[in-house]
Amino acid sequence: MFARFAATAFRQAASRQGPALAARAMSTSASRATRSTAARFGVAAATAAAVTFGYTVYAAQGPNAGVHADNATPIHGVPGTAKERTFIAVKPDGVQRGLVSDIIGRFERRGYKLVGLKLLVPSKALANEHYADLSSKPFFAGLVDYMTNGKAPVIGMVWEGPAVIKQGRVMLGATDPKAAGPGTIRGDYCLTIGRNICHGSDSAESAEKEIGLWFGGKGEIVNWASNNDEWVVSSN
Repeated sequence: MFARFAATAFRQAASRQGPALAARAMSTSASRATRSTAARFGVAAATAAAVTFGYTVYAAQGPNAGVHADNATPIHGVPGTAKERTFIAVKPDGVQRGLVSDIIGRFERRGYKLVGLKLLVPSKALANEHYADLSSKPFFAGLVDYMTNGKAPVIGMVWEGPAVIKQGRVMLGATDPKAAGPGTIRGDYCLTIGRNICHGSDSAESAEKEIGLWFGGKGEIVNWASNNDEWVVSSN
């Protein structure tokens, strides 16, 4: 009986004031029905009722309700603001050498926020598009094979924060590790340009292209509010 009562309340709320109020009506009805069930049939039945209603409200609100704190931000971010974003990748050599956690940790400790993360073996089409500006270089075919042959995956990431495009490149170090200073990722871990561990977008334009290329699917970038923002990116 409590299920019929709750369902009726949900339909009435939905028809009058839309999905948001419907979800609240459903939640209120669920609470009342659960208490009633507890009084009549005991705690076990009440728990089952709560789980059932909880699932229904979850379905009504959607799986990402409350997660996307700022849906107005485009997936590539807003350059020049605290919502600026860059694409950072750990290449197969970095994955093979077990350096993923250190690279992620450096960005986290700096104060940047991770909003996208995936592990994959890129397709040749993806690698070709990503490195399209190098397609005339003699090493292009070898580079694409190295990224796509499956001997190790690639870790793709999107990081967010003030000046993250420029500072991300500084943190990685010079493309040629021999020119990378100590304290940078390449300066600390790399010897040759062919195995320089990581990639970072070099401009707002390349960040937009690369984030769209690697994270263009719906829901692959998560907008979320960090509790650290007050202590990292806020101004007095």
